[in-house]
Amino acid sequence: MKIKNILVSQPRPNETEKSPFAELAEKYQFKVDFKPFIRIEGVSAKEFRQYRVDILSHGAVFLTSKTAVDHFFRICEEMRVVVPDTMKYFCTSESIANYLQKYIVYRKRKIFFAAKLEELITQLQKHKDEKILLPLSDPHKPEIPKLLDKKKFKNTKVVLYRSVFSDLTDVPITSYDILVYYSPTEIKSLLQNFPEFEQGDTQIACFGPATVKAAKEAKLRIDIQAPTPQFPSMTMAIEHHIKELIKGEEPADEE
Repeated sequence: MKIKNILVSQPRPNETEKSPFAELAEKYQFKVDFKPFIRIEGVSAKEFRQYRVDILSHGAVFLTSKTAVDHFFRICEEMRVVVPDTMKYFCTSESIANYLQKYIVYRKRKIFFAAKLEELITQLQKHKDEKILLPLSDPHKPEIPKLLDKKKFKNTKVVLYRSVFSDLTDVPITSYDILVYYSPTEIKSLLQNFPEFEQGDTQIACFGPATVKAAKEAKLRIDIQAPTPQFPSMTMAIEHHIKELIKGEEPADEE
């Protein structure tokens, strides 16, 4: 089976970015399309007021994504809250910490990050008296909220944005050889948009154990998985899969 086209359930990368999918498509001569299966919607100021959360009563913000950063500062602007220079930011990655420069002057004394969650929690222990605001999405993974509670940090959990299914009625879903998914919500969007979807020869690629679990629960056949020790990225896993398909179609050597 020759792979002719792949659909990636993510936004199209900026033209200035070097996309590993584009490189793979050029190498193996297939077409790659990008179509977000979900979109992000921020909660309104009116909805936020119903939470009765006082942002300024918190001395720290725990940020798990760049999207969380965007919506924290968006809701502050909409609520006309001026974030004080004394606010501390605990970020689950260096890229999130650097992204804060979009909104504030970067100062090491108030921005903390770590490659591992355990290391970040250790840093947070030094600021145990701070009340922490935890911006969340709907849905969200429960691990971090549970960990903050377990460690007895004073924290307020607040949903600032949510994932909403995209309208995919214009997508010829069965015309693609491989569908690539990165989250359980994207799997749900597939089923919501195409309730009569039959997989057939269409191959499914899933990134992350939660996405794999959602696909299995939806009775989908998973042909490609990442990350694995051998294939830490999705494009590496897909390339290996394509190589195996090519190898299977090569004629056997004549004796």
